[in-house]
Formats: sequence, C-alpha cells, structure tokens
Amino acid sequence: MNIQIFGKSKCFDTKKAERYFKERRIKFQNIDLPRFGMSPRELESVIACVGLDALIDEKAKDAELLKYLAYDADKAQKLLENPSLIKTPIVRNGKKATVGYRPEIWMDWE
Repeated sequence: MNIQIFGKSKCFDTKKAERYFKERRIKFQNIDLPRFGMSPRELESVIACVGLDALIDEKAKDAELLKYLAYDADKAQKLLENPSLIKTPIVRNGKKATVGYRPEIWMDWE
C-alpha cells in the first residue's frame, strides 16, 4: 500500500485518519494541504474517484463562491489555487481515494 493523507494540521478528521493507519502499523505519507497543496494530476485523480462536489468543504470561508462558477474546470482550478476550500482528509492509495474519515472503505484496502 502507498497511502497519502492530504490534510490540515488543525482538522480533527485528519488526525483520526492518521491514528487509524498508525494503529494498524500502515505507513503513510502526510501532506499538509494548506502549505503544499495538490498537483493538478493528483486533484484530477481524486476527482475521478469521488467527484468534484465531494471535495468542496462547505464550511470553508469562500466555498459559496464556487457555486457561481459554471464549469467544473473552473471549480477545480479554484481548488488548486486555494487548497483551504478542499475538504479533508483526502486519503489516496494508488488510484483509489476517499474524502473525509472513511475507515469502512480503508478496511478493504488492507
């Protein structure tokens, strides 16, 4: 397994996801999303797995503005420019990905 956790340092669900993998002694790479963001290819692969709407953090400060963008490509570009709009944690395992705390799905990855 090649687990990557994209998260925010103050996100409770990110901490729970990290704990889930630590408890099972599964190595993972932790990526601070606000600091490093995601590459366009990474974002593209996550969107292919979960859909664009699942990635948008409704509680984020400027999330309302995304509703007014007509095209998905524009929304994706806005997420790349402002990673704080992305819901966390994003957990990737190769071509598979989840958004939020989803241990019921991660169990099948083991």
